[in-house]
Formats: sequence, structure tokens, C-alpha cells
Amino acid sequence: MIIGEKMKIIFVTGGTRSGKSAFAVKEAGKLSGKKAYIATTEVLDEEMKVRVDKHRKERGSKWQTIEEPLKISELIKQITDKYSVIVLDCLTLWLSNLMLSGIKIENEFDKLAETLKQLKLSTLNSQLFIISNEVGMGIVPENKLARQFRDLAGTLNQKVAEISDGVYMVASGIPIKIK
Repeated sequence: MIIGEKMKIIFVTGGTRSGKSAFAVKEAGKLSGKKAYIATTEVLDEEMKVRVDKHRKERGSKWQTIEEPLKISELIKQITDKYSVIVLDCLTLWLSNLMLSGIKIENEFDKLAETLKQLKLSTLNSQLFIISNEVGMGIVPENKLARQFRDLAGTLNQKVAEISDGVYMVASGIPIKIK
């Protein structure tokens, strides 16, 4: 266990393919200690497998990749004392997984918020980078499911941003600190 000042949570948001993950991994990579990358994506086809393999190679051998599509609160609790740096990529994929699973989404949001608040009170000297897509800056989706996803993602992003110590918006590969 790494004991120190306190746990820091950094929230990174932006559009799809904006450079959010690259920014978070680059910043996290500058920090010392054991590193974990939590991937919420599920590999359901060959194209996704190729993407996942490419990203693993880009991160390199210093990163332990942990795949968890649903139970991220529980996983974060289990591993925070084992790693100095954790990147969680990404909340909107997690939300999609939750929507398809039938699990009560609001309960999962509350669990994550409570987990993050507890971590901030801990004496672990580590950093958690949380990545999420900003989906509320476009047009209003025409179908109910897409509108529900957009609204839930906005609520989730607001909860996590409020708890976080730092918040970055990434646009066209350029990070902008907003908190």
C-alpha cells in the first residue's frame, strides 16, 4: 500500500477521438509507481479486438490492463491500494454496458460517486484518471434510447466532475483545464 498525502482524481472529457485517452495515459505515464488501465469496453467483434490490441501495445508493458465492463466501483475499491496510478477508460462505454445489462443505472452511479468520495478521504498517495465522452454538445438525438443515453451521460459526467480534483476538456488533441 502506498501511503501519502491523499488520493487525487482527474476527470478527462471531450468528444469521440478527441485525444482524451492519449492525454490521460500520457499524464499518468509521467507518474511513478505501478500502473493499471481499466478498460470498460467489451470485445465483441474482430474490429474491436484489433483496436484493443493496438491500444495495449501503445501503452506498453508498464501498464496492467484490467477489463471490467460493469463492476467498476467494486474493481476500483479492490485495486487502489495496489497501484499508484489508475486510468479508467471510459464512463460512456460503461454506461452503454449498464443500459444493455438491465442493471439499475442510478444505483451504479451512486455507488461510483460514493467510492470516489471514500477514495478522496483515504491516505493513498495515488491518482485516478477517469475518462468520459462529452455527448451533450451536439444535436438532440431523434430516438428515445439515444436521448436517454445522452441525458444519463451528462448526469454521470457532472457527478464525477464535481467530485474530481481536476477536470480537463480535450478538443482536437488539446487539453484545456477547466477545474
